[in-house]
Amino acid sequence: MQHTIPIDQIGVRGHAMADPISACVHCGFCLPACPTYKLLGEEMDSPRGRIVLMKNVLEGKVDAADAQQYVDRCLGCLGCVTACPSGVQYGELLVSYRAHTEQTRERGVVDRLARTLVRETLPYPSRFRVAAALGGIGRLTEGLLPGPLRAMLALLPKSLPPAGDPLPEIIPAQGPRRARVALLTGCVQQALAPQINRATALVLARNGVEVVVPRGQGCCGSLGMHTGDDAAARAHAAHNLGVFPDDVDAFVTNAAGCGSGMKEYGLLFRGHALEEKARAYAAKTRDVSEFLDELGLLPPPVLAEPLTIAYHDACHLAHAQGVVGAPRRLLTAVGNLTLREIPEGEICCGSAGTYNIEQPELAAQLGERKARNVMKTDAQALITGNIGCMVQIERNLEAAGHPMPVLHTMEVLAGAYATANPPAATLPLG
Repeated sequence: MQHTIPIDQIGVRGHAMADPISACVHCGFCLPACPTYKLLGEEMDSPRGRIVLMKNVLEGKVDAADAQQYVDRCLGCLGCVTACPSGVQYGELLVSYRAHTEQTRERGVVDRLARTLVRETLPYPSRFRVAAALGGIGRLTEGLLPGPLRAMLALLPKSLPPAGDPLPEIIPAQGPRRARVALLTGCVQQALAPQINRATALVLARNGVEVVVPRGQGCCGSLGMHTGDDAAARAHAAHNLGVFPDDVDAFVTNAAGCGSGMKEYGLLFRGHALEEKARAYAAKTRDVSEFLDELGLLPPPVLAEPLTIAYHDACHLAHAQGVVGAPRRLLTAVGNLTLREIPEGEICCGSAGTYNIEQPELAAQLGERKARNVMKTDAQALITGNIGCMVQIERNLEAAGHPMPVLHTMEVLAGAYATANPPAATLPLG
């Protein structure tokens, strides 16, 4: 039976679903920008097709269960948003739709278990370390596990770097203070690559930025937002809203997925008591490359040896946040560094939050495709701005027999600054 309630009246996010649906003119510009359409060639696996499906579900013309596989296969990479001439905010529709349907969705035992493991480990670095250690034992039975659990084990590194000391709560600016920011240290990144936060703090301080690292901060909520778990997302985000100080110029993140979610806090808290504060927080959120580019980078020294890199656009940085030029300008400011573009650089690598766990087969195809394109650049290292992309691409380069260093943008800049002046001698980073 057809739904009798207008879409824009369905819950607090009704307008967030109705507006993109009405804005889509079905022109098809999104099709070549969509990774799943490239792989599968099916209309319902394109943004245009999914918009029609979601509209029909919300209007009661199609059962949600019949549309679910097509919506599930969407990476949420938002390549379609960049390509859309009509300005359709597909991301707002997708996030809101997933939150809406998750309330009544029936999931199987394996699916529920995988989501529970993700929800209870990834946002907590200490728990993730324990899970990673147990994963080494689990590899003995990896072949017997169902898809999502097997994919989780395959993504775990053989070992984790030492946790090291936490960053100081205040890292002073070097020279005249130009700005003051609060740094989100992230979740799983702290366990997988703690050096990224240290590099970020070093580069900011070297550029006259005082860095506040709020004690007690936790997950930003992006993981829950992009998997339809609104309750968990709001709980994490509300905690950080209470922990982060107001007297800063920006809330800085060095993970594209986190920054994208934080900039969507207005959508997450629409109709809630914290909406005004959430919108103000979102307005002050900046990716570290975006912030440094706006501030004006103090020139780093020339690298001791020439280095050719390939830069990968993380989808949640390029498409969701529209930050494309900033990291390139920062990197090309480094002397002796040559930047090369990756063929099909706008296409997702297959990481997409937890996509390589939930859709491992499609993620593997996209990861392999990305690795092949990276190899075409003949670069010596791959640079990007998101930990999920780093793990996905590094793994696929190794599988292709072409391992190479995979680094964060801030690691390159920190290395350039350290060439002339070792950071440990000048910055109190623990």
